[in-house]
Amino acid sequence: MENNFDQDLIYAIFRTVWSKKAIEREKNVDDETSKGEEGAGTSKKNRPTSANSNAVKLSCEKLRLFVSEAVHRAATIAEAEGGNKIEATHLERILPQLLLDF
Repeated sequence: MENNFDQDLIYAIFRTVWSKKAIEREKNVDDETSKGEEGAGTSKKNRPTSANSNAVKLSCEKLRLFVSEAVHRAATIAEAEGGNKIEATHLERILPQLLLDF
């Protein structure tokens, strides 16, 4: 079994986020031009966003490491409390430091 996330799935997630951001940008530019302001960011909205295959691979690996570290830290907290199952509260407790570390 492969220990990595599916690259196609991660790329699809990225594309979804990029599409939503592009729609938001278009809406903001349309709002600005309707108010009579000059649309300075119009060239950016026409440019498609993509990712190099190596960048997607690296993103998959970073995401895998992030999830592995979160599970490891939550398991440590659960074990310290005498439990054998990771609960949402364990993840909530480790999340602030985990986000600072990554």
